Amino acid sequence: MKVDPFYPIFDSADWLARMLPLGVKLVQLRVKDRSEAETGREIARAKTLCADAGCVLVVNDYWRLAIEEGCDFVHLGQEDLDGADLAAIRKAGMRLGVSSHDEAELERALSTQPDYVALGPVYPTILKAMKWAPQGLERVTEWKRRLGAIPLVGIGGVSLERASGVFEAGADIVSAVTDITLNADPEARLKAWIEATRKRAV
Repeated sequence: MKVDPFYPIFDSADWLARMLPLGVKLVQLRVKDRSEAETGREIARAKTLCADAGCVLVVNDYWRLAIEEGCDFVHLGQEDLDGADLAAIRKAGMRLGVSSHDEAELERALSTQPDYVALGPVYPTILKAMKWAPQGLERVTEWKRRLGAIPLVGIGGVSLERASGVFEAGADIVSAVTDITLNADPEARLKAWIEATRKRAV
């Protein structure tokens, strides 16, 4: 799977409308705390925006809606896997990314034949409460050794300044959230990410 090494995550199609024109080629839509109807509309709009921008859209969690909207990539956390119909996801032709935080979760992720595995949090993160301690760069290296050709995504507390270390530890892709959305100038920050990572396309 050839994808861009820079993988920002946004919680609305409005963010995508702002950021995709700047050159994003891989993005996750992570909608939270909205009704199913609202979420469906967000996914549909995001799909259109990504198609127009030549960007790969990954839908977080809502695999049924992603299938309904004709999306081609979904990301599932470990809890999401509990209720997911993996056969239906694959039948729809969708690619699959899976989160992992420890050994058991890595084994479970690998059992799904994922198109990428995400490891996190690499560093302390303010995005959401985590029961896992920061994984650190050594775990990134270990995970990549285990994954082989499967792309590894480093996520959690990753800033632009920390990104090179995560790549050097073995990650193929680095994901950013608050380093962009909480920045005083999100557009400038995103442009800096693109400039720093584009040469690493995997």
